[in-house]
Amino acid sequence: MRGGRQLRHITDGAPGGPLLRLFVRLVRRPLLPAVRIWRRNIQLRVVAATLLMSLAVVLALGFVVIAQVSKGLLDAKEEAAQSQAAGGFAVAQEKANTPFAVDGPDATDNKVGRDASTWMNSLVKQLASGGQTAFEVVALGAGTGTGEQTAPGAQGVKGARASGNVDPTASVPLTLRRSVNHATGTFKTFWQIRYTAGAGEKTPEPALVIGKRLTDINGDPYDLYYLFPLTQEEESLNLVKVTIATAGVFVVVLLGAIAWLVVRQVVTPVRMAAGIAERLSAGRLQERMKVTGEDDIARLGEAFNKMAQNLQLKIQQLEDLSRLQRRFVSDVSHELRTPLTTVRMAADVIHDARVDFDPVTARSAELLAGQLDRFESLLSDLLEISRFDAGAADLQAEPIDLRDVVRRVIDGAEPLAEHKGTRIRVLGDTQPVIAEADARRVERVLRNLVVNAVEHGEGRDVVVRLASAGGAVAVAVRDYGVGLKPGEATRVFNRFWRADPARARTTGGTGLGLSIAVEDARLHGGWLQAWGEPGGGSQFRLTLPRTADEPLRGSPIPLEPEDSRGNRARAAAEAAGPGSHPDGRTERTERDPIPPRPAVTTALPVPADPTALPGNGSRVVARPADQSAAQEDGSGGGR
Repeated sequence: MRGGRQLRHITDGAPGGPLLRLFVRLVRRPLLPAVRIWRRNIQLRVVAATLLMSLAVVLALGFVVIAQVSKGLLDAKEEAAQSQAAGGFAVAQEKANTPFAVDGPDATDNKVGRDASTWMNSLVKQLASGGQTAFEVVALGAGTGTGEQTAPGAQGVKGARASGNVDPTASVPLTLRRSVNHATGTFKTFWQIRYTAGAGEKTPEPALVIGKRLTDINGDPYDLYYLFPLTQEEESLNLVKVTIATAGVFVVVLLGAIAWLVVRQVVTPVRMAAGIAERLSAGRLQERMKVTGEDDIARLGEAFNKMAQNLQLKIQQLEDLSRLQRRFVSDVSHELRTPLTTVRMAADVIHDARVDFDPVTARSAELLAGQLDRFESLLSDLLEISRFDAGAADLQAEPIDLRDVVRRVIDGAEPLAEHKGTRIRVLGDTQPVIAEADARRVERVLRNLVVNAVEHGEGRDVVVRLASAGGAVAVAVRDYGVGLKPGEATRVFNRFWRADPARARTTGGTGLGLSIAVEDARLHGGWLQAWGEPGGGSQFRLTLPRTADEPLRGSPIPLEPEDSRGNRARAAAEAAGPGSHPDGRTERTERDPIPPRPAVTTALPVPADPTALPGNGSRVVARPADQSAAQEDGSGGGR
């Protein structure tokens, strides 16, 4: 594992790694807006898919049509060419076998000894004259250009002859010449007609070449070829291609327009419904869709409006019920104060006179006084909760030094700490920790955290740490008691929640302290977060903005303390060798000293469960990379 991490660090440090990442970022950056539009616009995706599929269909259809037209044109041309070439071959052979076939000064009464070259020139001209540019005629001596020798004793036709300035050897492919020389019958192939320099700048043109072995007037063999140009067929095929391409473009554009119109009819009501749903979620419950027609979209709009109406009705009912409940709690809390004051006065009289009672009655008087104290605390907490629920809680923020608040809280908790045998230590109080906050509410939050830490610390030290960085200040309270199980860090702020329901409240807690504390933190725009591990204690962190209404981006104190099992395991891995840290870091930042961790017998380490304040996760953003690792870990808890 260590070797693999070292290899990964070497690879990341290679020159190609950063350059590759930079190239990827530069390529992705201009594409992100287009990708975002593509993912969010269903109409664009449907129209684009329709265009692509239409284009594929048009291309496939065009290839099929062009192939069929091309095959038909070539088949018709080939059939007509073969028929015409066969007639030409017959005429040529007939002229060679017929006396006086060629008129001229060299004509004699029999064909023996006649000049074959003159006869061949005349034959090529006569055969080509009937074509009228429909074909060209080429005559080649037996074996011309094939590398083969003429049979001994056979003079044959010397050289090559062609009509219309055609290059005879270049216009007849070698493979066709060899086929004609080695077998009898007619052979054909597709080739190009090439012209000699005397034809000017005439370019080569495709042609069908048909050839056959014949004999001249002396009975010697020669090869006669008919070259049928395919220019007209090529023009017809090009016309078909242009027509299909033009029609295909119009069809694709038309299908895209049709798809856009059809999808628009469906997407527009959906977009309208999405916008109205967003406004409904924002609290504008009176919003409704405009319904026209009787189709499926209209039915969807009617169903959506009915749903919104029922939702509005239910929300109004729940709001009324919640308002009645809050008013009931507030009224009951206020109304109970009068009889409670009377009961308190009577209980004080009885409690003061308990020395004259028997032991049982005296103990009952003490229990009565203690439970009345709890009852008064519970009423006060219920009144405070009702203010938060009703949105009537106000914040009186002013610049305060949290060190003074922490000192007052510790002074008030000292009697309980001495009774429990707990020592409270304060770290990070050498520098002022100034923030705009409500001193009364912050003191109530910290008092609750410190008292809970002393109660659950089981006689071990309680550490209170202060810190400030950037635009945030934080106070963390660390204990080494029973800790929290996985998942309890989020439930600890619920009203009347207990980690152990069977455990009695020996110090008179109401079960609303942390609920009120988290509401006080939210009222400041801050976070109150919890971390814990079974048998390893817990830590509660209060993070407040340095200036009122300033959004928090992180906390100067990490939520998971340095002496947790997970951090101790990572420190041991770092000490074991370089490159073993999960983050690839080989040095740790120095932090305030932590008192020695009491020994706890446990088997394997239990992973920590850092949890952010419920409902506040969306307010946290990533911290800049140039901040310390401690701040990064702290902000991670907020997420």
